[in-house]
Amino acid sequence: MRFNIGLALLVIFMVSACRKGEHITTDPNAKLNISNLEILFDTIFTSVGSVTKRIKIANKNNDAVKISEIKLAGGNTSAFSININGENLLNKNDLILNGQDSINLFVKVTINPNVQNLAFLVQDSIILNTNGNRQVVQLLAYGQNAIFINNAVIGTNTIWAKALPYIINGSLTVKNGNSLTIQPGTKIYFHKDANLNVEGTLTVNGTVNEPVMFCSDRLEKLYHDEPGQWKGIFIKRNGNGLIKHAIIKNASVGITSDSLSLNSNPKLILSSSIIKNMQVAAYIGYHSELLAFNNLLYNCGNYLIYAVGGGNYNLKHNTFAGYNLNFPRKTAALSFSDYLSTNAYNKLQLDLANNIIWGSLTNELDIQRKTSAVVQLNLWNNLIRTTNISYNNNGNILNTDPLFVDKALENFEMQANSPTIKKGKDLNADPYFSSYLNKDLKENSRFFPSTLGCYEK
Repeated sequence: MRFNIGLALLVIFMVSACRKGEHITTDPNAKLNISNLEILFDTIFTSVGSVTKRIKIANKNNDAVKISEIKLAGGNTSAFSININGENLLNKNDLILNGQDSINLFVKVTINPNVQNLAFLVQDSIILNTNGNRQVVQLLAYGQNAIFINNAVIGTNTIWAKALPYIINGSLTVKNGNSLTIQPGTKIYFHKDANLNVEGTLTVNGTVNEPVMFCSDRLEKLYHDEPGQWKGIFIKRNGNGLIKHAIIKNASVGITSDSLSLNSNPKLILSSSIIKNMQVAAYIGYHSELLAFNNLLYNCGNYLIYAVGGGNYNLKHNTFAGYNLNFPRKTAALSFSDYLSTNAYNKLQLDLANNIIWGSLTNELDIQRKTSAVVQLNLWNNLIRTTNISYNNNGNILNTDPLFVDKALENFEMQANSPTIKKGKDLNADPYFSSYLNKDLKENSRFFPSTLGCYEK
């Protein structure tokens, strides 16, 4: 009798020792719950790793299950890699997952260099076998070969074409006396904190159908509109540039220029281009010179244009949209000043015509005269959101909504009833009319009186 009681107590002890959820079931209906059965990585450049994506594998059953195998189907030849609960593995066998518990599986992809020039699809899968059930997670990535440039110097006249994208790591410098010419459709991607320094000449020859792209090398959706991913383009003391039909996005500052031109050529001509998603500003000039025609600038952390220390600024038919999707901006979209420091101030020449200067703040144009330096201002036929009523002359329109088609969708063309239509000053006699101002950002012909901003209606 005592033996039976002892045996019963032993059985009870053994059963209670197997805590709830630890009993391993062999029921074929006890499947795993997988958070995503298809993982898609956007364009990943050869030999550059992707972001890490997480897959949650949960056991919703009350009992534990034995995952007899988790494996990467492509094995050690795969472009993908997996990490299971902190272990980098190609496969793992006999993993016990308790009831109502879960594990994390992390996936990355690195595409190896090959001879293919066009985009290609890389595929693999993760296979999980549990109680005779085979579950599959599909892995896909679009990859593309590229030309990699690491902390390089351009010491000869160089032409870049669109055959392959260019990936900049560190700094790329165009040396004084040399040029970099970029042909239509070329894509230039910058790794984290990379930048382009122009000590010589930069010529960007994009077209309306094949713009030149300057952006981060991270093309996953997570990074699509993320500012501050690279440093930007720096036009140095001896440098100059012509940028036409370019898209510059997701840097700290799109373009920085630190001086006036040292010859009769303009320091920088920026035409028919889009600069957006900058952490600080689209353009910063320190006693510099900018000729800007038919450009669209928007979504920048502090400024669209920040120009200090005087300089020469000729801005015509641009759309400056001071809407900030990512930042609580408190400064005017366009800010100009003759003042650089206590001992540095210079003449400021401003020619603004047929622009839209609008945004979310009550004052989007700030022109400061802090010294005795000359400030010469020509302000004609602009639509401006401003608290300075002295600008209410010369055909300027103050504090009237331009009626963009849809700023939330980043469509800054004009609605049919926009007050900007047929309000532009006649620029036929402008020295840059035939080269830049006779057509809008989309290459539509411009007739006067024109529509204000970069888009003709």
